[in-house]
Amino acid sequence: MNGRKVLERFPAGGPRGSWPAEEFAQARRLEGQAAEVVMDLATDTFLVIVRGGVMAE
Repeated sequence: MNGRKVLERFPAGGPRGSWPAEEFAQARRLEGQAAEVVMDLATDTFLVIVRGGVMAE
């Protein structure tokens, strides 16, 4: 296991000007989670993850 937890998945082909993965990650950061967005090239999706379950300070 790599110590990452996937919170949500978003398709890479979203509407122009829309960043749902970034918006979701920002909302999680406001709740205190150290959420970040990464790209899964194999599935062409954006993943919102937290590494090791660490809370943001």
